[in-house]
Amino acid sequence: MAMPLLGEIFIAKGLVTEDEVERALRAQREEGGRFGDCLVALGIVTEEEINAVLGETPEAPRNLKEMDVDPMILLQLMVKGMYLESFETPSQLSDAMRLPNSVVNELLKEAVDRKLMEVIGSADSSVGAFSEMRYLLTALGRNWANESLEQSQYFGPAPVTLESYRDRVALQRVTNEWVTRQDIVEAFKELVIPERFVDRLGPSINSGSALLIYGPAGNGKTTIAEILGTVFRNVIYIPHCFEVDGQIIKVFDPSVHKPVSEAAAGTVPRLSIQRDHFDRRWVPCQRPLVIAGGELTLDMLDLQFSEVSRFYEAPLHVKALNGIFVIDDFGRQRAEPEDILNRWVMPLNNRVDYLKLHTGKAFQVPFDELIIFSTNMHPNDLMDPAFLRRITYKLETVEPSEELFREVFENVARNHDMELTEETYNHVLETIRGHGAPLAYYHPQFIVNQVLATCKFQGKPPEFNHDNVDDAMLNLFVNDPRPAANADVSRSMNLSGAMRKTA
Repeated sequence: MAMPLLGEIFIAKGLVTEDEVERALRAQREEGGRFGDCLVALGIVTEEEINAVLGETPEAPRNLKEMDVDPMILLQLMVKGMYLESFETPSQLSDAMRLPNSVVNELLKEAVDRKLMEVIGSADSSVGAFSEMRYLLTALGRNWANESLEQSQYFGPAPVTLESYRDRVALQRVTNEWVTRQDIVEAFKELVIPERFVDRLGPSINSGSALLIYGPAGNGKTTIAEILGTVFRNVIYIPHCFEVDGQIIKVFDPSVHKPVSEAAAGTVPRLSIQRDHFDRRWVPCQRPLVIAGGELTLDMLDLQFSEVSRFYEAPLHVKALNGIFVIDDFGRQRAEPEDILNRWVMPLNNRVDYLKLHTGKAFQVPFDELIIFSTNMHPNDLMDPAFLRRITYKLETVEPSEELFREVFENVARNHDMELTEETYNHVLETIRGHGAPLAYYHPQFIVNQVLATCKFQGKPPEFNHDNVDDAMLNLFVNDPRPAANADVSRSMNLSGAMRKTA
């Protein structure tokens, strides 16, 4: 039996476990009833919690009058779908457009009245399945579909309005979710990280204000930003797309947004939140985490219009709404740091941004997300004092103490059943110091990975010895006779993920 969407949402919010959902499903199979009622009867959740979750979900319109989109846009979308995909039945259109059957049937009636399509009989159905009518485009309908495709090639889930999108973003602000110290400790349990850093990190997350993480390469800046994306538990709702002035702007991106279940990406299971209750134009997701590195350009912060398909892709920071947007390796983008910072002045100050269609029409979108600037460069070299003031939280990642460095090294070695002897540790420490390089959190994982590769090649069990450690150090540093170069070698390497305790 498929796990219901309601169960997936409760799991994502940390209110139930998978085992508890399975218990409720077994009770439903044996005794019948609605899934939510079974959860309540078993004492797993309360009726108030059920109602709270249902109250957060976008409610599906019951008829065409309750739709927030111009019916003509929906009619064009439906006709394009029938023309492009050869759809014939209401259920096919309902699934593709993510609209309730009641709304689709109204649209079909309107299309028949306009002579855009005609009824051609009943669809074949298996025993016990309901029968539905089949529809076919008329010559007038095919002409209308071609005209609609010239305006936009988009076909898929129906859009929501810009107003509905704004309202939804306001309902699920990042600052609505309070992150506790325990949440931070749990999220960073696989890292060796100074307590003081944790104490300073928490308030910056709860503030929703911009955060600057800076310091030498290889000390976990990118890893920290990535883990911050896991501390939130609330489920938010992302629209497949929204409509402005008749133009379609796609938002949901599978490479960015993580649905709480497969059901959220398309088909809602039979035992899920009632199909007629949930507006399937919205996708229940975890809060998004978007990371843009050196590839970031100013164009990527504007609407992307395709001259071929004739619809838009939302920019990165819009896809990150209600989540986290990380500008990694800040200062090494193809765009100048000053230009990127100037682009963010209004959004950071006013919490809104303005986007422009290719027609020239501009519109306002909310700017609710935690912006994190991560850089190996000193902030004074990247931004002037006026902008630095706008970034209210600034955290520096520094080289680990020898005590922390050894703890990381021992943990990484232990996870691969390797023993870090005093001789090996001192040899590594002396080599790093001999190159005039500071200690970095990534060093232990780098060295262990090198030793593992060497042992595998030689057909030997994983273990440290003088030769394979030396080989690892030769790959860690580049020998350079120039005195000034060696001191900066480790700073040129950015392997922040190696700060982890585990491989």
